[in-house]
Amino acid sequence: MSTTSTKGIWKVITASSLGTLIEWYDFYIFGSLAVVISTKFFPADNPTAAFLSTLATFAAGFVVRPFGALFFGRLGDLIGRKYTFMVTLLLMGGATFLIGCVPSYESIGFMAPLLVLVLRLLQGLALGGEYGGAATYVAEHSPLGQRGYWTSWIQTTATFGLFISLMVILLTRSVLTPEQFDEWGWRVPFWVSILMVFVSYIIRKKMDESPVFAKAKAEGKTSTNPLKESFGNKYNLKFVLLALFGAAMGQGVVWYTGQFYAMSFLKTVMFVDSSQADGLLGLALLFGTPFFLFFGWLSDKVGRKAIMMLGMLCAILLYRPIYKMMYETTDVSLKTEIVDKAKLVAITKENSHQQLDSIYTATKEFADGTKWTQVKTIHLHDGQPVLDDKGAVKSDTKTTVNINDTDKWTLIFLIFIQVIFVTMVYGPIAAFLVEMFPVKIRYTSMSLPYHIGNGIFGGLLPAISTYFVTNAKENGDPQFYLEGLWYPIVIAAISFCIGMVYLKRKNNIENE
Repeated sequence: MSTTSTKGIWKVITASSLGTLIEWYDFYIFGSLAVVISTKFFPADNPTAAFLSTLATFAAGFVVRPFGALFFGRLGDLIGRKYTFMVTLLLMGGATFLIGCVPSYESIGFMAPLLVLVLRLLQGLALGGEYGGAATYVAEHSPLGQRGYWTSWIQTTATFGLFISLMVILLTRSVLTPEQFDEWGWRVPFWVSILMVFVSYIIRKKMDESPVFAKAKAEGKTSTNPLKESFGNKYNLKFVLLALFGAAMGQGVVWYTGQFYAMSFLKTVMFVDSSQADGLLGLALLFGTPFFLFFGWLSDKVGRKAIMMLGMLCAILLYRPIYKMMYETTDVSLKTEIVDKAKLVAITKENSHQQLDSIYTATKEFADGTKWTQVKTIHLHDGQPVLDDKGAVKSDTKTTVNINDTDKWTLIFLIFIQVIFVTMVYGPIAAFLVEMFPVKIRYTSMSLPYHIGNGIFGGLLPAISTYFVTNAKENGDPQFYLEGLWYPIVIAAISFCIGMVYLKRKNNIENE
């Protein structure tokens, strides 16, 4: 491979990035619609339990990713990078489309969450094979000394995938009424993905195999047992574990805190209107995405370690102050209410079970332009309130805060700072992982630590952190909203310590 030529590199990046972007889009649609999905595929009796169950199902797709990394990584090292990640693309697209077709819990009962779980597992398996293939494919087309920059284009696809998923959701919401979106419109983003998958498949089909892998295969230097050579060899296993605990684990929790937890926090803890929250996150991601390229390029100059470790340290020290400022920005108890604009409207309405509900809608307005709405629904049976297992009146309460323009930009800035931390740890990591392992077992060896770090440590973050917040709130902790941050802070701190002690300061370009 030439050490300077970039001929054809943009074609490689376009094919790899487009497919990877679509797979991330598919994966994130589920997370972006978690609040809506919790009402469709799980029992409506306990909204908090339904939301936590949705996050757990979302996390299941992450947990299974290491198995996809092993299965598809082995195929990639045996038969080639190109054909393996074409299979993962089709598997991901098919599973996503079918999630949009699964009937609701009201229609088929517990088969609904079961089918969704199976499809989420297929998504996770596919993504487990996709990322390692795309990153390896681009890296092996890149000139030595420039891998950080060229592979950072792959890193942008995860954020662009989330950004596009948010934009598709916002567009769908804008052309449908709230009732239409709630009834069937939330399925549209799942269905749309099949068209993008088809386009990406056509593009990838025309690509050639990685020149580095093709050369190794022609010379008979490919592995006959990638799994054994990757994890049965003590010397290589040491690097797998170092990649996991010294980099990928910390990168995973910083990545998911700055994007998914921020989104969940806005919607379920701060009660920001869902469309507003998606818009805030979308803008912060758009402003932050170029920094993936910047830090990827910079890692070629100053080394991967320094940038990734600094990103983790910033996250460890600043998460709690940032989230405290986010919460206080929309905390209506700190705002001045316009008392004469407070309203309470009560109506009785028939629900989908042909029973009556008493619906109480309270609205408040504040001097800075913030609007607060709380809808409390009390279910009736034969004219009497339905009681829960403890004898209390069963009710559902939904709070929504519509924020003013000043608060919008404050929140965009605070999320943008978190996205910068993400770009610091995530921008250089593809090149870092590729360079840790030799060509013949690279796909397998790099995929496993990446997907354990992101899939398990990162993927479990929304469910674990939401549980910590919910538990602290029930116990009356006045700063309950900060408790979910202990998980990413502790995991990132462990990874930071290991990485600082054991990772090389200079980039490793010996494994060619």
